[in-house]
Amino acid sequence: MSYQGLLVKVALPYAEALLESAKDSHSIEKTNQDLYLILDVLSQSKDLKLFLENPLITSEAKKNVLNQLLLNQVNYFVLKFLLVLIDRRRITLLNVIIEKYFDLAYKLDSTVIVEVLTASAFTELQQNNLVEKIKEMTKSKSVKLDIKIDSHLIGGFIVKIGSKIIDTSLSGKLKQIAFYLNSN
Repeated sequence: MSYQGLLVKVALPYAEALLESAKDSHSIEKTNQDLYLILDVLSQSKDLKLFLENPLITSEAKKNVLNQLLLNQVNYFVLKFLLVLIDRRRITLLNVIIEKYFDLAYKLDSTVIVEVLTASAFTELQQNNLVEKIKEMTKSKSVKLDIKIDSHLIGGFIVKIGSKIIDTSLSGKLKQIAFYLNSN
């Protein structure tokens, strides 16, 4: 089993417990917002991330910082969940736990997460058209686009839906042509 697979195996029960708490309190949407806020705070503050992951810093110090930072910002049970992660020395898995939580929450809501790599930003109309087409293809209620700009694509875009990849990029077409020419 790979290291990433082991992390997922350890993180999954925590993600399931968090989703269960969100369902019990009828606040899945608010929990989603809270987790996006936490991810945003951690991505903007590398110092906070390093502080939480440092094993030499006491659990009490970590709890105090999180309490001061998030007390009136997130649901009480989300904050309590973070404190439990600190007690169990699992706070280093927070990103993986949140990722698994979103996988489970979107599956529960019949939402498909689609990664889109594009050479240039989409207009709102293009995004809406892509969402409608993906809903049609996957027969899901809703679609969440994770759009990333990649200038190496030259033009066009790549859509990743689970293990399926739809490559309409110019660089992808050039690779196909090169492969065809090399094989003949």
